[in-house]
Amino acid sequence: MRGNLAEDKTGVAVESNKSNRKEKVMKVGFAVQRNEGVESKVYDHFGSAPAFIIVDTDGKEVLTVNNQDLHHVHGACNPVMALDGKSVEAMVVGGIGSGAITKLNAMGVKVYAAAAPTVKENLELLSQNKLEELSVYNACQAHQGGCGH
Repeated sequence: MRGNLAEDKTGVAVESNKSNRKEKVMKVGFAVQRNEGVESKVYDHFGSAPAFIIVDTDGKEVLTVNNQDLHHVHGACNPVMALDGKSVEAMVVGGIGSGAITKLNAMGVKVYAAAAPTVKENLELLSQNKLEELSVYNACQAHQGGCGH
């Protein structure tokens, strides 16, 4: 039996099938250039992103965190410091080094490649399982001219 489609507070369509499962609320982080809420553009690279947007998938909270590890040595990104200690279950990025992926995965965070320009569009794609999960084997996407990781 197919569930009903509803729009959450971020404008993302979510399918719910209350008879079979309870919707899991998840915090999803996005590396962004600047805070424009769910209309923020996803930034090219996790470690050098000026800020992060953290969205509850139920749409009740959108939090902005300035990157607290912005001026780290290349390849020595500390995701916990970058996110100012805030926790997420998933991170959507334009690009990310293998070291940051390893550290995020060790914290139980799944990392996904952004497939659309905005947070809102990527939330929709994530809800449809259409974002590619990244690993150390496909790190450093979206680097123009290669990657130094």
